[in-house]
Amino acid sequence: MLSTRPLKIAAAVVAALTAYGAGAATVMLSSPARPAGTRQSVLDQAEQRIASQAARPVSAAQLERGAVEGMLSALDDRWSAYYAPDDFARFQQVLSGSYTGVGVWVRRASDGSLRVLTVQPHSPADRAGLRPGDVLVSVAGRVVTGRSVADVVSDLRGDVGTTVTVQIRRHTQQLTARLRRAAVADDDVAASMVSPTIERLRITAFTRGVGRWVRAQVARARTRNLDGIVLDLRGDPGGLLDEAVETASAFLDGGPVVSYAQRGSTPRVLDALGHGDTGIPLVVLVDGGTASAAEIVAAALQDRGRAVLLGSRTFGKGSVQAPTQLSDGSALELTVGHYLTPAGRSLDGVGVQPDVAIPAGSGAGAFEQRAVEVLSGLTADAGSSGRG
Repeated sequence: MLSTRPLKIAAAVVAALTAYGAGAATVMLSSPARPAGTRQSVLDQAEQRIASQAARPVSAAQLERGAVEGMLSALDDRWSAYYAPDDFARFQQVLSGSYTGVGVWVRRASDGSLRVLTVQPHSPADRAGLRPGDVLVSVAGRVVTGRSVADVVSDLRGDVGTTVTVQIRRHTQQLTARLRRAAVADDDVAASMVSPTIERLRITAFTRGVGRWVRAQVARARTRNLDGIVLDLRGDPGGLLDEAVETASAFLDGGPVVSYAQRGSTPRVLDALGHGDTGIPLVVLVDGGTASAAEIVAAALQDRGRAVLLGSRTFGKGSVQAPTQLSDGSALELTVGHYLTPAGRSLDGVGVQPDVAIPAGSGAGAFEQRAVEVLSGLTADAGSSGRG
């Protein structure tokens, strides 16, 4: 339980950023060489003055990081981020489904606060009492206000056995917990039966291997004569774009899943892999925590007429972030474009409106009952009518 005093509890990690699977070239941060006698840039002049004259010594690495973060702030883009070398290595571990930290995903809310989006079940953070919706106040003694998501997340991550103190605000209460970081088990996917003939596939993040797992589950479903599948994307903050495309491919026989355009280039269309199942009735569960790669899957299946979406409007993150590693092992993650659904819709700031509405905050039972009703209707109608 959370308390107003430090707690000795074990914990696991955090992350909430979305990347895509295309390879990114390594670029150099240093300025191009200047001919002898040319004037120094303002950045060079400022670095020299600070290094030689500031009352408090600052290392070159600190100055470089500050300069990069300053340039990112000029973009006025909450999704762009800078990662120090160790942080970028941990970020890549998160996308692979293996990492250490405190067991939560965080996201920048519309009011600018950093909030807990999801808490991994059975994690030490879960046992400590952290809840979705909790507002982060400080992490490791550093106030969260004014800091990037990536910077805060880097304080939550760390080596197994180390501790981090987190202050949160829940309604009018301010609570403190001392979390001991630990390895986080990969449980981004799970299968369960909603009824004897309806299977639920739960995806909590699009990390590596998720698409392959979904395709295998759907292939097995074909041999079991199921009446339907419920694809549960509630609270899924996204992940890797290629895993999202492969997941949608499990239910599509080719054709577009998503497109995006980068500055100065023509739009790129990503098609389904082909040979997916197009017959088994499908319902997709979504809510306000369904974001980015998860929204891509939901929107593609909706636009293609392959699934009925059930729940509440999704988050509305329709931008593409591309990680690019710098020469010292650090990395920039920049917004380089925006997604469009197969029907040409932009999701950015809009989200996906479900076909069947269920009020936000409804219990799991309401979702399952409505999903079974919708799937029963789809099954009853299959093959009984047609349009010409």
